[in-house]
Amino acid sequence: MASNFRQAFSAAALRFEEQSGHDVTLIAGSTGKHYAQILNGAPFDAFFAADAARPLRLESERRIVPGSRFTYAIGKLVLWSADQSLVDAGGKVLQSGPYRHLAIANPELAPYGVAARQVLQTLGLWDGLRDKLVRGENIGQAFQFVVTGNAELGFVARSQLEIPGHEFSGSAWEPPQALYDPIAQQAVLLRDSRAGRGFMAFMRGKEARALIRAYGYDVPDVQ
Repeated sequence: MASNFRQAFSAAALRFEEQSGHDVTLIAGSTGKHYAQILNGAPFDAFFAADAARPLRLESERRIVPGSRFTYAIGKLVLWSADQSLVDAGGKVLQSGPYRHLAIANPELAPYGVAARQVLQTLGLWDGLRDKLVRGENIGQAFQFVVTGNAELGFVARSQLEIPGHEFSGSAWEPPQALYDPIAQQAVLLRDSRAGRGFMAFMRGKEARALIRAYGYDVPDVQ
């Protein structure tokens, strides 16, 4: 399961467990690493990725239950700092702000890292900021770099800042969607079972979709 989706997934899985009697085990990490593990025979029942590319590859390789691939969430990127005065409403801090380190997820492993790189490239800042970049293996680690102060600011997932019952202070800028490709997060069923099909059906349903929205994601209008 994509690390950015941990909180929302936990809430949805708890609802499913209460209603179905089945247990759901969460294994969070980078999408790239999980994909490699699946190719090497990891015994996962379902894969909730942070992109669409890897689930599509698994489908083309006939490694999934046919017809199980769907978009469960659309992620949003946010430039965030715990410092309330650092990030301005237009993101101009990236060009001239007083910071030494900018956290991003590793673009080679994590879709949110790809999105962060696209934003910086579109703004013409990628090459100039390379020496300031602090790369986390996944978006969860990038977020921790900012939380702990190891980076003054960073590109994180909006969902990490919009956890029901938790408020994060600081300053933020949400880059316009035109600056990066939509982060369509897709899921696939890897092993066919009644419990697995039931969980995937639940995650496509109205209750789960409402939960996903509450945790800072968009959801597609049509499943």
